[in-house]
Amino acid sequence: MDLQAVKQYLQGLQQQIVDGLSSFDGKSFERDEWVRPQGGGGISCLIEDGHFFERGGVLFSHVQGDRLPPSASASRPEIAGRRWEAMGVSLVLHPRNPYCPTVHLNVRFFCAMEEGAEPVWWFGGGMDLTPYYGFTEDAVHFHQTCADAVSPFGEQYYPQLKKQCDQYFYLKHRQEPRGIGGLFFDDFNLLGFDASFAFTRSVGDAFLKAYLPIIAKRKEMPFGEKEREFQLYRRGRYVEFNLVFDRGTLFGLQSGGRTESILLSMPPLVSWKYDWQPEEGTEEAKLYTDFLIEKDWLGRGS
Repeated sequence: MDLQAVKQYLQGLQQQIVDGLSSFDGKSFERDEWVRPQGGGGISCLIEDGHFFERGGVLFSHVQGDRLPPSASASRPEIAGRRWEAMGVSLVLHPRNPYCPTVHLNVRFFCAMEEGAEPVWWFGGGMDLTPYYGFTEDAVHFHQTCADAVSPFGEQYYPQLKKQCDQYFYLKHRQEPRGIGGLFFDDFNLLGFDASFAFTRSVGDAFLKAYLPIIAKRKEMPFGEKEREFQLYRRGRYVEFNLVFDRGTLFGLQSGGRTESILLSMPPLVSWKYDWQPEEGTEEAKLYTDFLIEKDWLGRGS
């Protein structure tokens, strides 16, 4: 188990993605290095008021602690109280143009250690797309890139991880998906360390290929106040999920993480409307009927 190799990959991935996004936007990301008093630290790369991105964050963190609190290990009580390390890259990008989707990526590694016992470790992560106006070809491209990233490790992984993504990024109180999904995996160690690490790298390395072609195609589409209002309304769902259900947000806050970095995923402008419903037959209604549904985008079956 080579923790240093994982850390080097994650730092390189952060820089690769920041470089690609900066080139696309034309504005550089701000870089904020920080130290966690309880142990560890990280680098937060932020863009606000860019030429294309209204807000975005690409974060690297490597944090550790002497005792994992029970609240952060509820699903794995055997690791409560162990010394632990967690590292990862996480990003959320909020374009200004409503025809360009919000996107999320996370790749991470966790290890809990105790003297005289085998370490408990796993990889996790994935990526998912949250459109405001749906385009079938964009959804197919995103999911095909996700499938291409994991299929070399076994044809079973894409349908499994797609299903897990659909289940995870679901707002139970709204009874609707957050977006059109992608991949989601956690507690991933069945392939052994080297192959599990390679699997995680393949997902991280696929991100720019999955996202940049979509926003390049949509960035010049004209929009007005109606589209912008719908985007801000739908962003509210993003906030609700992150604050109520997102494991990374909850773990970060429970383990004494850096609040500014944890909440960097939030969009800068959001709106909520009481009991709002889209008009039948509109593009806004089409998002609900044609995209925010469980769908086999690649026609592969389950």
